[in-house]
Amino acid sequence: MLYVDTPTERDIARLNTLEGGLCVSIYLPTTPLTQKIGKARIEFRHLVSEAVQQMQAAGHDKRIVGVIEINLMHLADDDSFWRVQANSLAVFATPEGVTTFRLANKLNANVEVSDRFHLLPLLRAVTFPHEAFILAVAENGVRLIQMFSDMPPKKVKVPGLPKDAASHAGKSTINDKSAFTRIHGEEGQRFRHLSYLRAIDSALRPVLSGRDTPLIVAAVNPLSHLYPHVNTYHRLAAQQIDVSPDNTKDAELARLAIPVLDAVYADELKVAAGTFEARAASGRTATDLTDVARAATLGAVDMLFADLDDARPGSIDDAGRVSFAEAETAETYALVDEVARRVLLNGGRVMAVRKGEVPGGRSVGAVLRYPV
Repeated sequence: MLYVDTPTERDIARLNTLEGGLCVSIYLPTTPLTQKIGKARIEFRHLVSEAVQQMQAAGHDKRIVGVIEINLMHLADDDSFWRVQANSLAVFATPEGVTTFRLANKLNANVEVSDRFHLLPLLRAVTFPHEAFILAVAENGVRLIQMFSDMPPKKVKVPGLPKDAASHAGKSTINDKSAFTRIHGEEGQRFRHLSYLRAIDSALRPVLSGRDTPLIVAAVNPLSHLYPHVNTYHRLAAQQIDVSPDNTKDAELARLAIPVLDAVYADELKVAAGTFEARAASGRTATDLTDVARAATLGAVDMLFADLDDARPGSIDDAGRVSFAEAETAETYALVDEVARRVLLNGGRVMAVRKGEVPGGRSVGAVLRYPV
């Protein structure tokens, strides 16, 4: 099973505000298969050693370096922690403690020591969905399934979920064609279907409350057509899985959900790119890293496309001026990552994407609140 604890906006905001101290950021690929986790644990120890070398090379206090090293090695030795993992692990350490996130997406191994955390890879985990809920609806029953990329799905317990359409209506069947009822025929069926679907939506609300995970409906007409009319969840996918879930196993539904999830990602990226193009016509975009850094510092960036693979080192001063460095050290940081951090601090949105997904083909693309 995939054990995921994706960071919330509050988690990222908390990590983002830490600046000026000694911060260690570690990312590494892992596996949910406990019997194969040994390789990741060995890699983690190597990354910890690399972090210690960077801290020592920068001349940090030996006692503080020692505290961080001990805390990280305690994590490396924790068998129960490593027994439950996902596809990647993000670890953030300061002298005060260690924060970890198990992520569904696959990240490359990386370690960075600076006076702030390296958060851009973490933002990738929350920029676009790597998991979804599948609502499998039929007259004969309904179930909620949680699916993850490349991993088996799991059924989610939903208190108060109707058993089936007929029992919800208090009848042996909802296909009552009798003309001796107040609502009968096709009108009666539609009425009972809508009542059944409203009850489903009501039961889902406490389970989905506060989440931002896409919800994909697996159903056939008329239920597939009617459900969007009663849905109140903000992340309902426009595309559905057009199969009857009665005879479709959870694993098959999860497989069919993958292209739907890809479509959700593509649609969100298309909408964001459309916003960029519209603002470009009025001079409210920037693609040069130095221009974007200044705009981010001034709080002028509303939305940022950031290439999560761009690790060019350097520093940005309080006025937003960029200084490039030839090599990464404990006194520098990834410039694109720092731009993203400043955008978040000023209430902007960051989309951590791959290189070819940044408008203009650069490492950053910013939609501005006003021209700068």
